[in-house]
This record gives sequence, structure tokens and C-alpha cells, in this order.
Amino acid sequence: MTAVPLPAAAPASPGLRVRRALPWAALVLLLLVAQSLLVALTIDYEASRKQEQVEAVSGAAAAQLRHNVGTRLQELQALLWSEVSQPQWQRDAAQLLHAHPDLLRIERRDADGRILEATDSAQQPPLFTRIPRAGLSLDSELACVSARRNLTPSLSRSYFVPRDDGLGIEVIDACVPVTRRGQLDGTLVATIGLSALLDGAITAEQSRVHELSLVEGDGTRLARAGLPRGLGVFVAERPVDLPGLTLQLRVDSTATRPQLIPNLATALVLGLSLALFGVVLLLARDVRRRARAETQLAEALALRKAMEDSLVTGLRARGLDGRLGYVNPAFCAMVGYSADELLGTYPPPYWPPEMRDEYAQRQARRLDAGQSVADAREGYETLFQRKSGERFPVMIYEAPLVDGGGRHTGWMSAVVDVSAQRRVEELSRQQQERLQAAARLATVGEMASLLSHELNQPLSAIASYASGSLNLLQQPDAQTPGQLQQAMARIAEQAERAGRVIKSVHNFVRRREQAHEVISTERLIDAVLPLVRLQARKSGTRIAIDVPHPSPRVKCDRTMVEQVLLNLARNGIQAMEEATPLPARVLTLRVRQAQPRWVAFSVIDHGPGIAPDVAQRLFTPFFTTRHEGMGLGLSLCRTVIEQHGGALDFGVTPATASEPAGTEFRFTLPADSKPEQRA
Repeated sequence: MTAVPLPAAAPASPGLRVRRALPWAALVLLLLVAQSLLVALTIDYEASRKQEQVEAVSGAAAAQLRHNVGTRLQELQALLWSEVSQPQWQRDAAQLLHAHPDLLRIERRDADGRILEATDSAQQPPLFTRIPRAGLSLDSELACVSARRNLTPSLSRSYFVPRDDGLGIEVIDACVPVTRRGQLDGTLVATIGLSALLDGAITAEQSRVHELSLVEGDGTRLARAGLPRGLGVFVAERPVDLPGLTLQLRVDSTATRPQLIPNLATALVLGLSLALFGVVLLLARDVRRRARAETQLAEALALRKAMEDSLVTGLRARGLDGRLGYVNPAFCAMVGYSADELLGTYPPPYWPPEMRDEYAQRQARRLDAGQSVADAREGYETLFQRKSGERFPVMIYEAPLVDGGGRHTGWMSAVVDVSAQRRVEELSRQQQERLQAAARLATVGEMASLLSHELNQPLSAIASYASGSLNLLQQPDAQTPGQLQQAMARIAEQAERAGRVIKSVHNFVRRREQAHEVISTERLIDAVLPLVRLQARKSGTRIAIDVPHPSPRVKCDRTMVEQVLLNLARNGIQAMEEATPLPARVLTLRVRQAQPRWVAFSVIDHGPGIAPDVAQRLFTPFFTTRHEGMGLGLSLCRTVIEQHGGALDFGVTPATASEPAGTEFRFTLPADSKPEQRA
């Protein structure tokens, strides 16, 4: 029997194929539109972000320009307070010119505008060598007229000053009026270079990717800063309002417009990746949902069982009617009843019989449906009774019990047996009373020891100054009154220092936080330097100061830290008195910025060093190697430094070709977190 072939299926009509392809075509078109919008939005976002960066740079540079000009005017006003004598004024002006490269020249003029004195910057060639100053003074005179009329600083319009090398520089003049006893006495004129002023207003990072220019209203460039040339794509302009002058700041970025190809490729890859990820999630979600739910349920049951077996805190669950629905093994062990004896009972058997009415009323209030959750979470203490009849205190913390539908079905309680804690608290209270009595006696001894040691240094200084004053009175001369006045001032200063020591030691014994202040390390060194040099002069010791400029600033209790420096310096001087030759007796006080948050102090001597057996006990209270010492100095020094959060240690300084070996005591103090504000 032969098989009869089936007839072939009729081909689909063109209209049916079009209807089938239409949804897919719409989907493809929708994807193309979405990808195009994504690319356009990405390009527009990147362009706006770059433009915002340029605007931010222009705003920051304009603000810095205004700040720098205001600072220069304030410093020029401070120069008015200098001595009128020519040498002093010349020195102050030279220091100001050296500190600021944008200041090129400073002139002092009388009330009629005639130049009395002038100082040019040593960092730049003199300005008015090719064309005299009188030939370029029109804009300066107009600014000075405005300054004298308003009695406020004023800036002139910019003008070009040619130089001998064929180049030139665009400058402005700052005119500051000088008043004496309320009357105009003259003017102070400072010439400011616009290029240097603009360089000081931007950071190195900004100068690498931006070109900054100062331009006039017609677009004429006055000065520029920045390493590259701007492309003119992302440009921001901002006016800079100065006293008597307005400049236009122009910032031109080196960035180009966002390119299409990289963004298009990124958008396509991102879109396809998101689509593929979505498909995978849809396929995997239905397959893994049931297995994940079963696994989580088994893990939750195992975790609950493990928690029940390991908890030492009793747990109980009560319904709204007050009947127990759940207790854990720890709760059963706490009250002595089994779970079968507790579940479903009311009132529970662990309530003391005489307190059941009171507990029932309290439970009614706590199980009230209108009670807030916050009040229910507050713990309360009560009394339970074990099956053996023993009473014990417990602390109970409750939280609402809510079912899967969000309905409040009861309360979950955590019960903690606090009987052992109450016994420990009573024992601790008794011990604390005994410790307080002993601490008061120890405080008296500590206060006496601290005062005797800390007051020894200022009282010794007062005695030295008083002895010197008596010697001056026995042999008076023309300089005696001034020297006596200086000695009396030193005595008063040391007396005040002794008062601060008493107050600081009192606070130290009470262990209160000291009144810390921010102070430069240079001032700390200068405060103890007269006393250190007085001690060093007796033994022929030279004092070397190694402090960077500007000196770091620290936050500390000034009086206590000065005592630490003075004590370490005196120890170093005394260590070199016998064993060190006279030429090698050098005591070095050094300050370094160890880390951004810490400043390190070093006191270095060239004495015989510290023996190993002495080094182990060096910071032990009442241990000393000198007959007249009390053994409290280094111990108190370490305590003071540790109260500031720092550390005190010591080490051996190796010998060099010019200096012998010695000992270095180092300690650290917290650096000031806020930078010093300069006018």
C-alpha cells in the first residue's frame, strides 16, 4: 500500500504577513527612537555638565580674585601703621612686596600727590625704566582723587607699562588714603600686575585644563593664565567687581563637544545588556521562586530552633486575653515550670498569689489595644515566683505581636532575671563608698606633690629675678630703672604663671577637661625660652631653636604644655653639666609637622645618655637619679601629654661628624584642624 502525500500548506497572503510584521516593526521603531533619545540626552547631559564645571571654575576664580584684592588692600592699610621713618617704611614695604608676587611697586605720596618714597619688587625688573612714572600717572591720579574724596581704597583702570626687553605688563594701581588725626595726610599707591594676580586666583589643576583671561568690555584681553589654549566650546564670563573697578573674567575650557560614536556605542551596549538582563530575570524568577521560598522556610525554622536553644533570655508570647501562647526553654528554666504547665493558663502560675490582682490590672492596661507601641517597648521591673516558691526580680521588655495580615494579635515579651545584677549593684555600691573615702585621701597627697613640683620652676625664676634686681640696686647706673622694670615685669609674669599652674594642677587632680586654646608652637617656645636660657647661662649651654616658618598651630592647655617643655629642657641642661665638654653643650628645641593631625616636639641634648636599667623606670612616679629631684617631673609630663591625646617617649640621637650622641625626648600634640586665617 503506497502512502499518499499530504497536500502542501497554502502560502500566507501578503496582507497577513504585513499584519504579523507590523507589531515587530513598531517595536523596532520604538527601540530606535528610545536609543536615539538616550544618545541625545547623554550628549546634552555631558555638554551641560562640562559647562557647569566651567561656570563653577569662573565663580571660584572670581571670588578668589576679589578675596586677593581685598587682602592686598587690608595689608596696605596695615602698612600705614608702620613707622614714618624711611628705613622702617622701606623694610615693611619690601617685606610686603616679597610676600606677594603680584605687588610690583609701592609708593608713599603726600596730600598733593607727590611721591615721597617708592619701593619696587625685588622679584621683578623695575617698572618705570622706559617711560617715567609721571607719564603713566593719569589713571592712578583719577583713582587717588576718588580715594581721597571717599576716604576709602580705590583701584584705577588698567594700563600698559612697556619694558626694556620689548615686552610689557598690564597693571592697575591701588590707592589707599592716609589720614592723621582725622585729616587727609597723603596716599599709599600700590601697582598690581594683572597676570600675577590672575595666576594667584587659580589652582594648578584648573590651570592645566582651562584658559583664564581678564578682558575689557570690548573684548580686549588684559591678562591670561593657564597652560593650554581654550577651544572656545565651553566658555563662561563673569564680572569681577572691585573697589572703583570692574573687570570681566573669561574662562575657556580645553574640552571638546561630546562625540556621537562613543556615546552611541555605549547606549547600544547598555540597552542590549539591560534587555538581556531583564529576560534572564523573568525566566529565572519563576523557576527559582518556589525553591527559594522552601529553602528560606527551612532555614527560618532551623534558625528559630537554634535561637530558642541558645538564648539565656526568657521569651513569652501572650494573646490579647493574656493567655500564654509560646514560651522558650530559657523562660521555662527561669520559672521552674514546663511548657505544658504554662501554655494556655491564666493567671500564670509564676505570679505571686498576693500580687495577682495588681498584676491583672497592670496587664489589662498594657494589653489595651489603644496603648502606643512606644510605651509598650519601655521595660518595667516586676517580681516573679519560681515553682519552688522563691521570689526573684525580672526586667520585662514588650513589643506588639502582629500576624501576616497586619493585625495586632498579642504581645511578645523578653524576660531577664536581674537578681544577680541587683546583688552586684549592692556590692558595687558598698565598694564605691570605700573607694571614694580612699580617693579623697589620695587626692590630697597628689595635690600636694603636684603643687610642690610644678611651683618649683616659677618660684625659682621669681627668686632669680629678685636676686638680679637686688644686685642692680646695689650698683645703680643709668640703665638700672629700665632693667628693674623689666625684672619686675618678669616677676609679675612668673607670679601669674604660678597662679595658672595652681589652677591647672587643681583641674589636673580633678581630672576635668582642660580649657584648651589654639596657639602657635613658636609662641609656646618663646614663652619658656627666657627661663631655659637663664638655666643654660649658668652651665654655659647654648640653646638652638629649630621651628619651621610659618610655625604649626596646636590645640592644648598652654600652661601645662609650657611646664612640660620647661621640665624637659631643664633635664637636658642638667644632663650635660658634668659629662659633656663645654663646646658640645647644645640643647635643641625642634618642632615638626609629624602628620596632618599631629605636631611633634623634640628636646635634644648631648649628655651621657640613659642607662638601660634607668630607662625601664624613667616614667615611674617618685623615681629620680638626682639627689634634689622628686621623681615627679617625667611622670607628670607623660600624664599631661596623654591627657591631650598625644604620646611622650625618648630615644638616642646618633653621633655625627659635628655633634656627639645624645638623648631626644619627643612628644606629640594635636594640630589645629582649622587653618590660620590671614588678613
